Amino acid sequence: MITVDIEKKLKAYRGQQVLKIAAQFADGSITKIYGPSGAGKTTFLKIIAGLTEPEKGKITVDDMVWLDTNLKVSLSPQKRTAGFVFQGYALFPNMTVQQHLEYATDNTQWINLLLAIGKLETFAEHKPEYLSGGQQQRLSILRAMAIKPKLLLMDEPFSALDPKMKSEIITGLKALWDELGTTVIIVSHNPQELEGLTAQEIEINPT
Repeated sequence: MITVDIEKKLKAYRGQQVLKIAAQFADGSITKIYGPSGAGKTTFLKIIAGLTEPEKGKITVDDMVWLDTNLKVSLSPQKRTAGFVFQGYALFPNMTVQQHLEYATDNTQWINLLLAIGKLETFAEHKPEYLSGGQQQRLSILRAMAIKPKLLLMDEPFSALDPKMKSEIITGLKALWDELGTTVIIVSHNPQELEGLTAQEIEINPT
C-alpha cells in the first residue's frame, strides 16, 4: 500500500496555487491521474519519485517512510527504485535501444521480452535519433520496466502511439504488471485515452 498526503506550491499564470493530494494506492493497482493543464500532475509524480520536494507531506510505501517533512526524512530517488516514464522520454542520445535496457538490467531474457512487447526487436542497435517519436516513447516505457519496478510512474506514456499500437502495448504491459504485482500511476490529459485499463481515477485540481 502506498499512502500519499502532500502539499506543494505551484506557480501558475493565475498566481500561486497549492497542490493538495491525499490518496492511497493498493499494491498491484492502476490509477489514472487527470486534470487541467498546469494542475500539477507531473509534479505529483515527481514528488513520489523523489525528484521534487513538497512543502509539507508524508509518503509511505508498505510501512516504509519515503518522505516525512516533519521528521525531515526524504529517501533519494535511487532508494525509492520507482520506474519513471518521462513525458519528454529523457533518453540517452549516445546509447542504442539495447544499451538503454542493459543499463538497467543484465537479464538478457527479460530484455528480449521487453523488446518484443515494445516491438523494437529490429531496432535494438538504433540510437534515439534514428527512432520515430512513437518508438522513442516505447523505449522510454521499456527502460522504466527493465528494473522490474514495484511502482511505475508514467507521464503521458502513450501520447505518441496510434490506437492499434497503444492497445497492443498496453496488453503486453498489463501482463507484466500482473506478473510483477506492479503498482501503476498514469498521468493523462484524457482519461478516455486509457480505455481498456481497469483503474481508479483521481482528478487533480489545485486550489
